[in-house]
Amino acid sequence: MPAPSEEPGVVRVISADGVLAPTPAAEPYISIIDALADAELEGFYRDMVVIRAFDRQATNLQRQGQLALWPPSFGQEAAQVGSARAARPQDHIFPSYREHVVTRIRGVDPIDIIRVMRGLTHGGWDPTDPKNGNTHIYTLVLGSQTLHATGLAMGLVLDGRSGTGDPERDEAVIVYYGDGASSQGDVHEAMVFAASYRTPEVFFLQNNHWAISVPVEKQTASATFADKAIAYGMPGVRVDGNDVLAVYQAAKGARERAVEGKGPTLIETVTFRQGPHSSSDDPKRYQAQSLFEAWQKKDPIERFRIWLKAKKVWTQAWEDELTKQI
Repeated sequence: MPAPSEEPGVVRVISADGVLAPTPAAEPYISIIDALADAELEGFYRDMVVIRAFDRQATNLQRQGQLALWPPSFGQEAAQVGSARAARPQDHIFPSYREHVVTRIRGVDPIDIIRVMRGLTHGGWDPTDPKNGNTHIYTLVLGSQTLHATGLAMGLVLDGRSGTGDPERDEAVIVYYGDGASSQGDVHEAMVFAASYRTPEVFFLQNNHWAISVPVEKQTASATFADKAIAYGMPGVRVDGNDVLAVYQAAKGARERAVEGKGPTLIETVTFRQGPHSSSDDPKRYQAQSLFEAWQKKDPIERFRIWLKAKKVWTQAWEDELTKQI
């Protein structure tokens, strides 16, 4: 049986070994990828590399007693960068508590995340401040952000702030959550209302295979999380979450569909948490080392670097300069 991210129905552009190999499910979106300039591709790579360095530094701070807690995003960088880069400035972002690079892309100062985890602030940043790119604060109550997102998206519909046909004005909502949070009642209620009101919304589920120590096969009996979308009356798309281009094109397509008045979309990104759930967790107690090593070979940053090198966008000199900047 193929690995989830290698199944034929999964949207994938770049294979695990860094080769351009679009799956049939990716074909409808290829024009989106073709329109990307080299500078944008460099930006995707820079986003992933910078946030991984930030993640390491924050983890070290927690180990030194400087932070109460740290939820790392190791391995999930492509899912977050691809989706965040697909959003427009006027869109509204509802993260959970692990979307560090999403918030950075939208304009939030990463130091504000550190302040939250250090206990210096209740929220971290002001979502109404334009510099923060309509990014709402982290939510540690699992799944509750989906209700907040759907409520705002319903308001966009009622206020005529989406579906006008003006791409510079139409607003959409992207809400992030994980495979574990998908079992929360709040998520189901949010999806029912979103589908009924045809909200301009993208439900972005990061399936990293573990809800702390609960494996995904114990989380749901469904073949995929994307399959659940049909019961709510919305499309479900399954994407290789370690392929930043695949995520970008799927998220951009779902966002465009949303602002056209066609309603919400559920995107399931198949990825893997390359580390603990948080700094309070020890994955060695429940994860086989062989599973971890298998997913390391699909690392999103290394995969994209190989492809960029073949495309002659990446060079060692450029990498060295990026490392110095970090």
